[in-house]
Amino acid sequence: MSEASPPERLRVWKTPPDVALCAENDIADPGSRGFVLQIGEAFFHGFVVRKAGQVAGYVDRCPHAGYPLAIELDRYLTPDADLILCGWHGAVFEPLSGLCTGGPCAGGRLTPWPVQVVNGILRTA
Repeated sequence: MSEASPPERLRVWKTPPDVALCAENDIADPGSRGFVLQIGEAFFHGFVVRKAGQVAGYVDRCPHAGYPLAIELDRYLTPDADLILCGWHGAVFEPLSGLCTGGPCAGGRLTPWPVQVVNGILRTA
């Protein structure tokens, strides 16, 4: 008797606007946090970086190989919290623009995920 493989989880690459994610202060400055949202039968994987009082959201997918960036939960930044790091292949990205400044996808960009802070609450935009 053979075991069946688990079904593939459907993925989506966008989220509806105005979904509350967390309080802005739940993310350190500088810091980052990952989010998984279920949208119908599919799932969206994204993360938010907070730096210098600003927030930026990205789809959690490296432009080099398509993997999620963090190897550990919510660890999207380099140890000095200066850059976003793809833990799999070492690509580094500017936190507020998503531009890859080093590694296998230099010159590429992370896919933006529109987010905003409204009355202290981080929300999808």
